[in-house]
Order: sequence, then C-alpha cells, then structure tokens
Amino acid sequence: MKFKAKGIIPPIVTPFADDGSINEPVFKDVIEFLLDGGVHGIFPMGTTGEYYALSEDEYKRVLEITVESVNGRVPVYAGCNDITTRGAIRLVKLAEKAGVDAISVLTPMFISQTQDELYAYFKTIAESTAVPIILYNNKPKTNVHIEPSTVAKLAEIENIVAVKDSTGDFTVAAEYIRLTRNNDNFAVLMGRDTLIHAGLCHGAAGAIASCANVAPRVVADIYDKYVAGDIAGSLDAQFKLSPLRIASAMGTFPAAIKEGMNIVGMPVGKCLEPIAELTSTEKEKLRAVINDMGLLERKN
Repeated sequence: MKFKAKGIIPPIVTPFADDGSINEPVFKDVIEFLLDGGVHGIFPMGTTGEYYALSEDEYKRVLEITVESVNGRVPVYAGCNDITTRGAIRLVKLAEKAGVDAISVLTPMFISQTQDELYAYFKTIAESTAVPIILYNNKPKTNVHIEPSTVAKLAEIENIVAVKDSTGDFTVAAEYIRLTRNNDNFAVLMGRDTLIHAGLCHGAAGAIASCANVAPRVVADIYDKYVAGDIAGSLDAQFKLSPLRIASAMGTFPAAIKEGMNIVGMPVGKCLEPIAELTSTEKEKLRAVINDMGLLERKN
C-alpha cells in the first residue's frame, strides 16, 4: 500500500541538557507524551527540532531514538535539509538506515533557485531513494518559494507524496490543493497551525504542527473531529489552539515552543545558542495562554 501522509504530525523538539548534549531520557518522554496525546506521526529533525544545530552523529542518534521509541505505532518522518543536493542525499541515506517511514526536504536556503532548479533538486533526491518524500516550503525562513505549478509537476513523481506549506498564505495552500486534487497519491499538509481547520475544509490531509509539542490533544482534535464529521468540534479545537500559535511568535523560534513544553511539565530545556530564552514578561504571557487553554490542570 502506498504511503499516505495524513493527520497531525508534530515536528518534535530536541531536548538539550545544560551542557548542550541531547537529553535522551527526556526525548523519549516527549515521544510518549505526544503519542499519548493522539498524534498521527512523529517528525524529528525539522525546523522545530533545531536540525541546523546538530552534528551528523547527533542527527543519527536522534533518528535512532525516535524509530526505536515509536516502534511502529505511527509513521516517523525525518527532516533531511541541506543547501546542496548531495548534502540532502547524504542525510536521506542516514534516514534510510535509521528506518524512518518518510522524509521531509526543505528548499535550499541562502541561494536563490529558479523553479527549474528546485524541480531538479527534488527530482534528483527522489531518484536517490525509495522512501516517500514530503516537499517543505517555508518561504518566510528560506526566502525560496515552490510555486504551485512546480509542486503539481513534482507530484507526478511516484515517491514524492506530499507538500508542507509553511508560508501562512492560504492562497498558496489552496493552489497546491487545487492543482493536485486529482492525484490520489499526493497530499497537502498545513504548516501554519492557525490554518489547520481551514486547510482540512479545503482538502488538506493534515498538518505538521509545531504547537502539537505543547498541546498534542488539542491539535489532534482538530483533525480527529473533522474526519469524524464533527466540523463544529474541529473548529472549536482550532479556536482553542490559535492563541498558542500566535504566542509562539514571541522570541526566536522555537524558543516559545520549548518554553511552552517546560510550562506544561516536559523539561526540554533551552534552545542552543545563539537562540535566547524568552524574557520573563514573555514567559508570563505564554503561561497565561497555556493556563487559559486548560493545559496546566493536569499538573494540579
């Protein structure tokens, strides 16, 4: 059966100890916390996981822990992001060896590619592996945009199975959906947590949602209630989540996501430097949002 990218997939944070090493026991606890919250996949080494800050050995270890801990309960998606084609393929091979179910590939950053170059980039990577590939468009971070027509063309490649849209521009997501709607093997995943319900209504298959690290059950409810036909319940869950996503813009990403996890009792520590902690005022604002969501009740 062909792999289907769907549901709520948290791009899991990477917990660090005070010395900057990976906090493996906490990482395993986070995986269980997310699975207990009803998520439909686990995604290490995405932007939220600070993939850019880890060595190759640390990258391999994170994938090993994830695959071992998840143990087939949900699909594991691995970020394989690099500026060069050969660099991305090197990470793809490491992810293959770790036994992940799918990989996500971000557009190269720093350089500004043409659409033809982007097509060749993703096509070459797809030809290097049999693992399903999710295209990752995050123009706000990379200043590189995969045009809808390019996504539609890439969707014709057998093992390119989805695109994650983190532009925050719903017109882009809608065009991805419109142009690929007759391709049963391709899915559109939302990458902006405030737009998950809207995306589902429009035909998206789910979301790669950073706020699911903090509130997995709330985010999973957006999807689960929608597919169960409880559209109003799905929208209620979206409205419950949205203040958290808006608050997560405080500080340098993903500092607010990590602080939110610390607040709800998952001691994931800080981001690696140069990312700083939230200020005391920002922490209090974030705590108030999380308290209003009822996420502190389980700690009392």
